[in-house]
Amino acid sequence: MKYLIPTLVVLFLFNTFSQDRNAASEIKKESLLKTVSILSSEEFDGRLPGSEGYDKAAKYTANKFLEAKLKPFGDAGYFQFLNVEYNRIDTPAVFEAIVDSITIKYELGKDFVFRGFSGANNFTLPVAFCGYGLSRPDLGYDDYENVNVKNKIVIVFKQNPKWKIDDKNWGTEYPREKSLVAKQKGAKGILFVSLPNEDKPQPLIGSVMHGEGEQPIDFPQLHISFKAANDLLSKVGLTINECQTKIDEKKKPFSFLTRTKAKVVATTFYQKDAKTMNVVGLLEGSDPVLKNEYVVIGAHLDHVGSQAGLLFPGANDNASGSAGVIEIAKAFSSDKVKPKRSVIFVLFASEEQGLFGSKYFVQNIKIPKEKIAAMLNLDCIGYGDSIQVGNGKSSPNLWQIAKEFDQKNFKLMVNDTWSGGGADATAFHEQGIPSLYFVSKYSYDHLHLPTDKVETLNPDLFEKIVKLAFLTAKQIADGKYQREEVKK
Repeated sequence: MKYLIPTLVVLFLFNTFSQDRNAASEIKKESLLKTVSILSSEEFDGRLPGSEGYDKAAKYTANKFLEAKLKPFGDAGYFQFLNVEYNRIDTPAVFEAIVDSITIKYELGKDFVFRGFSGANNFTLPVAFCGYGLSRPDLGYDDYENVNVKNKIVIVFKQNPKWKIDDKNWGTEYPREKSLVAKQKGAKGILFVSLPNEDKPQPLIGSVMHGEGEQPIDFPQLHISFKAANDLLSKVGLTINECQTKIDEKKKPFSFLTRTKAKVVATTFYQKDAKTMNVVGLLEGSDPVLKNEYVVIGAHLDHVGSQAGLLFPGANDNASGSAGVIEIAKAFSSDKVKPKRSVIFVLFASEEQGLFGSKYFVQNIKIPKEKIAAMLNLDCIGYGDSIQVGNGKSSPNLWQIAKEFDQKNFKLMVNDTWSGGGADATAFHEQGIPSLYFVSKYSYDHLHLPTDKVETLNPDLFEKIVKLAFLTAKQIADGKYQREEVKK
């Protein structure tokens, strides 16, 4: 008789674990890839919030929540509405260099891209090189001090210097900040170029991370290749690498007129307050007490859209995470053993612009924040070779649950983690809600590039990460995790 109770406990844990694994077996890579294929297709046009393509993606995923028998948990059905800035980039889209009497034509996506919040204009103007594009007289540093940029286009480095003066920060590094400085100095447009003297210089990415301030609607913003930058510098006999070296060595501005011109045609449509939406569904818990506590499982649905026909598909970032949330919802719904806690499934808008969807969700959630036991975020989970679970230093007990399930099932999770949230988990972390951030390791080779397509994904890894997230979520939803104090 003395062996009976331990035996029953072992059998209970074994049966519970077996049930969890059976439910996880419903998660299939074929279904995940099908959803990613649809969300990253031309029909959804890169899923830029405020666009018709994003609205289609939101309606598609809301229907998936309906199929999974989730209750609508938004303001209107599954939708929680918010307003964001929106900028559409249309044709014509032209960038050319004029060196003496020779015109060099450049290809969108290969030689240049627009910044997501580029303004619109059409001009051919002289070009000036203005270093890092900084005007900081308070630090004794001004890239515009000794060069007249009125009615010119400026070339500036996209990033700020790695060095500092008096250990002071340079600013936000956002393109809108540098654009507004250039515009205030009299420039008509700006050409950003990545820092060339880096181990891995940033490629020409699509991006809508723009920073604060009023939109300069008539001020084109482009990100150009090293070749294009060197073409525009060719009359002064310098390369963009040499220009960076000169500035960095002396920590002093090195700005000049290039004696070349550039033609820019940018066609845009801007809205300051465009309506967009998070997609939110609820699976109610089965326990009369614990159903008033919640697990949030989320991913951002948005990506960076398209530019004049150049599509940024966003398969890994983050159609993969969105597909994962949908599959986890289906697994919970089909499981014979219903969770004790309630589970909220949410697809966020506007992560790429600054985590706006997740911040809005947390600030306007219908339930007390202290009733959220945990939040799991899925972002870029389809490409790479292993699993990383972030924010483990802030929520170590939660992280340990994921680690133990990985050791039992997959053995793919690395020990590296971090604190402070990360991506859409950040808004929850800042409210003291334990959070984990599921991501694949080495996930970013195609980040914000036209090549981020479903064909590049690692299906087996993709499936295993989603299963790991489900097993972790189910453990929490079944009441086997007590909310811990978040370590900041």
